[in-house]
Amino acid sequence: MKLGVLCSGNGTNFENILRTCNKHEVVLMISNKKECGARLVAQKFGIPCAYSINEEWIINELKWSGIDLVVLAGYMKIVSKKFVNSFNHIINIHPSLLPKYKGLHAVEQALKSGDKVTGCTVHHVTEELDGGAIIDQAEVPILPDDTVESLTKRIQRSEYALLPNVIDNYDFKFPYSRKQL
Repeated sequence: MKLGVLCSGNGTNFENILRTCNKHEVVLMISNKKECGARLVAQKFGIPCAYSINEEWIINELKWSGIDLVVLAGYMKIVSKKFVNSFNHIINIHPSLLPKYKGLHAVEQALKSGDKVTGCTVHHVTEELDGGAIIDQAEVPILPDDTVESLTKRIQRSEYALLPNVIDNYDFKFPYSRKQL
């Protein structure tokens, strides 16, 4: 399966995909920030990468690359209806147990809520922000002395296991048909 990965940040989930999803080929990484750490990761691994905020251009590049799956790995930009309708399969990793805490500041919201557990979710991308069908989730306990930083790090470690597991074990040929994970 050919993957196109969109990133906005340091690229830790992106690098983890490159290191662990050996059955698949990452053919392109696009960032929406010029100073995105993921661009350095792409260069280190010899993955073609680009920067753009023009969604039409991004759609065209992903289609030209022949990708089978678009992975939003820390992509901090809401995609349009046109983007969603341009691809058969788009997934996102989100740092909460959706449907709780959609959008930004999910870790802070979980801490302030008094919840005992949070986690991360891989879901299909739809027009609704963090509202697509859930593919899989991983729970992370909230400890009494947790800060946003400490909880974020533990959630990220769960993301590093969850996202590659979904990519490797989910049947993207048929929408919402899950293999045994």
